[in-house]
Amino acid sequence: MTHFSQPQRPEPLWRVNVELPTFSQLDKDLETEVAIVGAGIAGITTAYLLQQEGMKVTIIDSGKILNGTTGHTTAKVTIQHGLIYDEFISHFGLEKTKIYYQANQNALEWIKNIIHKQNIDCNWSEEDAIIYTNSHQYLQKLVNEGKAYEKLNIPYEFLEEIPMDIQTIGAIAVKNQAQYHPLKYLINLVKTLVQNEANIFENTTAINIEEGNQPRIITREGKVIKAKHVIVCSHFPFLWRGLYFARMYAERAYVVAAKTEKEYPGGMYITAEDPTRSLREVEYNGEKVVLFIGENHKTGQGIPTMEHYHALEQFANKTFGIKEYLFRWSTQDLTTLDKLPYVGHLSENQPNIYVATGFRKWGMTNSTAAAHLIKDLIVDNENPYKEVVTPTRFQADPNIRKLISINFDVATHLVKGKLEAPSKTIDDLVKGEGAVVQYEGERKGAYKDENGFIHVVDTTCTHLGCELEWNSGDRTWDCPCHGSRFSCKGEVIEGPAERSLSYKTNKINEK
Repeated sequence: MTHFSQPQRPEPLWRVNVELPTFSQLDKDLETEVAIVGAGIAGITTAYLLQQEGMKVTIIDSGKILNGTTGHTTAKVTIQHGLIYDEFISHFGLEKTKIYYQANQNALEWIKNIIHKQNIDCNWSEEDAIIYTNSHQYLQKLVNEGKAYEKLNIPYEFLEEIPMDIQTIGAIAVKNQAQYHPLKYLINLVKTLVQNEANIFENTTAINIEEGNQPRIITREGKVIKAKHVIVCSHFPFLWRGLYFARMYAERAYVVAAKTEKEYPGGMYITAEDPTRSLREVEYNGEKVVLFIGENHKTGQGIPTMEHYHALEQFANKTFGIKEYLFRWSTQDLTTLDKLPYVGHLSENQPNIYVATGFRKWGMTNSTAAAHLIKDLIVDNENPYKEVVTPTRFQADPNIRKLISINFDVATHLVKGKLEAPSKTIDDLVKGEGAVVQYEGERKGAYKDENGFIHVVDTTCTHLGCELEWNSGDRTWDCPCHGSRFSCKGEVIEGPAERSLSYKTNKINEK
């Protein structure tokens, strides 16, 4: 198997040659009208909409703005969210499915209008969105999806082949969808927020919200933000209320960006079947680059993660030929019990605390639709999307089966991790390797960096005590239960965990 010279560390193409604004850490208590936790596309769009309504807005983020899922997206702006509409009609009925489609279509049009109105240079291009298959089992599912499109009045075309060197027996195409550079787009919204005196704080971690007529956000540093409305857009809600960690699961997916030998034909493509193969084109330094995306799996589970990058690399070379391997990165997305997002009031008893999460890999339109819904809830506008995605909903089918499945999987990994005995010691590690090891008589996680330093962490997740697994592709410690992720030094990268792992480092003598 051929392996090309690949980037040593994962880095999204979007963050290269883009100057992101920086903000200070919150260092004092403050009072605001609206406080938003999380500075990704959902939080920033919500802040922008509410500021346009004349409200005073404050945003906090535990790290840097636009550095989470939004900074690692593939940035397809489309209502075609995989094979979903036939399933939604079956579970929720035609009317609710139509509302979901229309909310996402409105979101696409709103993004397009903002870009044109403000003349935002973000590489916006309208493309066909295409689901294709080479599986006879999935061909029937494509046919059923087409019938669902007809019921929803979604224009589409059924194709027998696609313009790529990929064997295909059927595809469905939706025209007038789009792709763009997500950070170039969002930086302009951030500039508008700042110009209109919004407060934005980085490296400011919310650890609790005290309820009341004016909720209070408590930060890790002990600062307090008092607000009339609090909105949690932190990807995985950090609050125990609502038990979101038991009602969603985290999946990782991988991206390889390469210059190719063969010319890309345009369009955005994704397979109907697994393993997922998704493609789109992007401009980088004046040249066309193809993104090869896929290899979904539950966070912290499965084969060594570098193998996912290798699988995409082989697919890329087989289909288009790799001229130069430029970037690789991975991303994490949350899927709810019934695949619809959770957007709205955190609970029926807390009308001034809101949540937006569970966008299931399609966050460009889903998060924008969520922002519009939360804005409407706050300013008391009618919005039919409210009942479709309310976080307090529970559908007996498929929610019960999925709830059992998710939490049985959690229990299995919780027990399995506690019983597994490490087979390595830190002396066995080579540079660039991480593993669960036996260290000073205990189970620890160790990573040996390029300088020979050993970074040792406690492998017990600080959320609910599951044992972490080493992610060789991204050099992180990942939780197979609820998707928390930690750096090799134990710092929280993604929740629901809030506390870092215990950590120490030392340099050992080289043999």
